[in-house]
Amino acid sequence: MEAVVKVEKVTKRYGDLVVLQDISFEVKEGEVLVLVGPSGCGKSTLLRCINGLEKIEEGHIWVHGMPVHKATHKELTKVRLMCGIVFQSFNLFPHITAIQNITLAPLQILKQSKKEAEKTAMRLLESVGIPDKAHVYPYTLSGGQRQRLAIARALAMKPQLMLFDEPTSALDPEMKEEVLNVIRRLHDKDRMTMILVTHEVNFAKNVANRVMMIEDRGVVETADPKTFFENPKEERTKKFLRHILNF
Repeated sequence: MEAVVKVEKVTKRYGDLVVLQDISFEVKEGEVLVLVGPSGCGKSTLLRCINGLEKIEEGHIWVHGMPVHKATHKELTKVRLMCGIVFQSFNLFPHITAIQNITLAPLQILKQSKKEAEKTAMRLLESVGIPDKAHVYPYTLSGGQRQRLAIARALAMKPQLMLFDEPTSALDPEMKEEVLNVIRRLHDKDRMTMILVTHEVNFAKNVANRVMMIEDRGVVETADPKTFFENPKEERTKKFLRHILNF
């Protein structure tokens, strides 16, 4: 099966600061890869490189065969249409309603009719559990509702890959579960290909096909969830898990 995402020997720098070094991995269609590691190790930067929001200094990235590392502006637009991305800070437009947040890009970029865009938006709001919030502004929503709206907005562009950058880190436990349930349904029902940065261990155990740890700018270990959490090979992985799990 062809890889949806292929990352090959990627290095990313900010001036003299090396953020990622010699990173390589693949994600197949329908697969869920969870990225873990200490804060500041480059997980979020890696997502932004995959989506073309950050340029890499060395290596190659392909998304559905499209070479992100040397893409033209037009090609990057195509890549970003294929990649939905959800940030921990929601990034919703505060001056327009929930349904307008969802329909804005389909109207302007996909050139959908207003009727089609609004029909899709209502279906997505239903799927994330907030159809009654269609005509309210984001500031009236709880954190969990805003993150679910952000997911619906990303899905409205019909992506083939979803990137999640710690989507629950700013939420309390009840709101976290609301958002994680939406992501679970994307996995269970739609078989969406996903890369997630998260520290939600139980969620990773239940949803991920593979877990990859990044530290010191590079990949430390990659394994299926059971092996990763119960029988890690690398000492750095064991130390990380002791810190977050009392492993």
